[in-house]
Amino acid sequence: MTAERFEDLVDELQQCPGVTPPRIGRGFGSHALKVHGRIFAMFVRGRLVVKLPRSRVDELVEDGHGVRFDANKGIPMKEWFSMDPEAPLEWSTLAREAMAFVGK
Repeated sequence: MTAERFEDLVDELQQCPGVTPPRIGRGFGSHALKVHGRIFAMFVRGRLVVKLPRSRVDELVEDGHGVRFDANKGIPMKEWFSMDPEAPLEWSTLAREAMAFVGK
């Protein structure tokens, strides 16, 4: 179900100026939405992952909506948030927030 939610998000956001959909392939960024060539949202291990300001990630983690994203290196990333699939947050709202942050 969450993979379908990400596909719906891709369909919605790829219509926005400067946004490119995920590309076919493997590796970091292959399952990512980009704005002006920079990743702002991706689907990793069944979770929506977005790039946001550190203070916003802190807030989301403290509120129990998910965790800092770890790209399998053992170090959580300060500006990347991995949302709990059960969190009551709207994917589109969070992804648009990330798109605005990255697209500055």
